[in-house]
Amino acid sequence: MPLTFTLPTSLQIRTTLETLVLGTIGGAVFYWAELPGGLISGAMVAVAVYGIAGRPVGVPQPMAHVILMTLGLSLGSMVSPEMVSNLSAYPVTIALLALATFCVTFGSSIYLQRIHGWDRTSALLAGSPGALSQIIMLGTERNADVPGIAVVQIFRVIILTGMVPLLLAATGQIGHGPLPSRGPEATPLALFALAAAAVAVALFMKWIRFPASWMFGAMMASSVLHGTGWIHGTLPQWAYIAALVGIGSLIGSRFGKISPRTILSHVWAALGSFSVAMVISAAFIAVIVLTMNVKASDVVVAFAPGAMDAMLALALTLHIDPIFVGAHHLSRFIYVSIVTPGIVHLLGKAQDDIDD
Repeated sequence: MPLTFTLPTSLQIRTTLETLVLGTIGGAVFYWAELPGGLISGAMVAVAVYGIAGRPVGVPQPMAHVILMTLGLSLGSMVSPEMVSNLSAYPVTIALLALATFCVTFGSSIYLQRIHGWDRTSALLAGSPGALSQIIMLGTERNADVPGIAVVQIFRVIILTGMVPLLLAATGQIGHGPLPSRGPEATPLALFALAAAAVAVALFMKWIRFPASWMFGAMMASSVLHGTGWIHGTLPQWAYIAALVGIGSLIGSRFGKISPRTILSHVWAALGSFSVAMVISAAFIAVIVLTMNVKASDVVVAFAPGAMDAMLALALTLHIDPIFVGAHHLSRFIYVSIVTPGIVHLLGKAQDDIDD
């Protein structure tokens, strides 16, 4: 069967341009105001507000893949031998993350059921942190409240993306001001090698159905090449900035596609379940920081119950250990993807039997 290629319509082109321009303006304003993580959160807020106001927002999938791969390449270029040497601490914290994810899911679910009267299946899916696309598909299959689930999930990502940098700055974990120093830029030949390796690994990971293949494939290729010393240097500053603004625009476009009426009808459920999730996550973070030799900023971003791409983007802009954060969010993604369908099947079925 021959491959077909469809040219984008004028509406799609205009939507993409408006989204990227708004994201760039929002990121520039927040960066000028010296807000931590401003390039991401500024782009996210600008695009989300524009979408909620009734304008179409979004970027085509191929461009989203490029943004995610650029983010992955930038993250991989931060890898150092010292980071790799800390791998021995990961099994314990990853196990604690699985327990935290379990507690966050059930804590948020109980809140949504008891306070807002949600059915058990919808509450479990809304309370499960991360793996948004899988959660939405599962909710559709189970005839759950998909709009409500989407609002709760995306609300959590929006708040975390804006709040985590401010929290870390307020507690002295990171500083205000310009982007962190990233070292010398790679040569054109090295950049070509990085891009080729990133595409190859990302395509292979997509073929084996690895989660977040575009971002993690590029990150893995860049991490290996930098960690072994085969390639030195980072991406150009413009590519780094474009990745941060791009991921913020992607997050904002998800929220901007939800109608204001849907948002208003679920806003208190979203805020309440978010508060429950944060209290539980904060308890686990406090235990780890007080008992283990790990940086508080690394643990906060790794345990924040938000979307994997958003939290990894924060790791990039806040200059936080990308291997630590990436390993933990990938573990959570896999845990949620595997465990949540079984939990929903068992508990959702039990709820259906009771209702019958």
